[in-house]
Amino acid sequence: MLYQVFETQRTMMEPFVDFAQAAAKLFSNPHSPAGAHPWAQRVSAAYSLMYRLGKDYEKPAFGISTVEVHGVPVAIQERVEINKPFCELRRFKRLSDDVQTLATLKTQPVVLIVAPLSGHYATLLRDTVKSMLKDHKVYITDWRNARMVPTDQGDFHLDDYVHYVQEFIAHLQGRYGNCHVVSVCQPTVPVLAAVSLMASRGEKTPLTMTMMGGPIDARKSPTAVNNLAMNKSYSWFENNVIFRVPGNFPGAGRRVYPGFLQHAGFVAMNPDRHANSHYDFFKDLIKGDGASAEAHRKFYDEYNAVLDMDANYYLETIRTVFQEFKLVYGTWDVLNLDGQPERVRPQDIRSTALMTVEGELDDISGSGQTAAAHDLCTGLPKSMKKHLECRAQVTTGFSAAAAGEIRSTPRSRPSSSRGRLQPARRKRRHSRPRPRPPRVGAARPRAPQQRALRENR
Repeated sequence: MLYQVFETQRTMMEPFVDFAQAAAKLFSNPHSPAGAHPWAQRVSAAYSLMYRLGKDYEKPAFGISTVEVHGVPVAIQERVEINKPFCELRRFKRLSDDVQTLATLKTQPVVLIVAPLSGHYATLLRDTVKSMLKDHKVYITDWRNARMVPTDQGDFHLDDYVHYVQEFIAHLQGRYGNCHVVSVCQPTVPVLAAVSLMASRGEKTPLTMTMMGGPIDARKSPTAVNNLAMNKSYSWFENNVIFRVPGNFPGAGRRVYPGFLQHAGFVAMNPDRHANSHYDFFKDLIKGDGASAEAHRKFYDEYNAVLDMDANYYLETIRTVFQEFKLVYGTWDVLNLDGQPERVRPQDIRSTALMTVEGELDDISGSGQTAAAHDLCTGLPKSMKKHLECRAQVTTGFSAAAAGEIRSTPRSRPSSSRGRLQPARRKRRHSRPRPRPPRVGAARPRAPQQRALRENR
């Protein structure tokens, strides 16, 4: 019922939002009579803020048209390689008419970036993709909004997530021989499960696994969001955050954890910071600071675009990862495609180099949660395992790891082509401060004013 009420309220607000947008343009146009009013800029700024607060935010585009490879501009073409009901395997194909550059592109390694399915879209990792395109063939999991998936496509479970990852890895292995896998936050758990099951069956496993800021063992250094997931019962989540999709969407009737509830939680964690950010936007418009205003728009276009998650997947993740700790206790059974249970055994992994990355002040996955993967992968020698902790002078949180941004000097990283470790290079990047969303195992937009760690260069 709550979902229907929200959609009704949003529909009723649409005319006022459209009016605010039109009024903002009218008062900001110097050639209109309204634009000549002494208070025109203030009125326009107020209407612009009203429009931003009330509008519906759609999924952003990756918007990567070109990258530079060894100083040569290379065109990027997005294409969907595999189309699944709840996910697309998206490829960023690099195109060049320079013979030498083309030869270089063909020899570069392949990486699968497994984006989080935890509230925001895969576009949250846009900068990670853009950085890695300079020296990798890049694929990413682009998760769909569950409310857009018709119910005749079936439900989506945590086991299905594992199957998707295995299918995508097998696809890249069949095409290129093998690949590297990078998982960011929430997917570290299903990715480790997927590779473990492949190893247990004797199948070829990826060359490397890089796990960044994920809740492998949520018992260690529990954060506020971990405590919420652990202290509330399974039934509490099922009764309080699960609703059915209204009839005006293709997935009408599907049980989901709605995106608008997730967004409300994000904002509720730091309401003062959000309020200050919007007030700064209002003042920037009055001052005519177009660059700062545009930075605000870009950030909130990403931050406010949220997706619904299938209830089965969400609830199973809560129970498996944060309440029963099945991965670390060795009790997690995943149903294979034939419906038979298979035990997840990370100790069976023997040929995939492992690297874990943690943010020292990560407020989603606490210290030691991702590094716990090393204790589980006992079949790997020390030479194939490496842990990197990003020390920070401010609270960088998970997003610093997701975008490769930290304030410390990175110690090492996996090589692009094999499991060895090599020194990483860094560059300086700046962005505006942003609030910290309170969700379980989730990705967030980039953190403020931090140095960049270039991913897997």
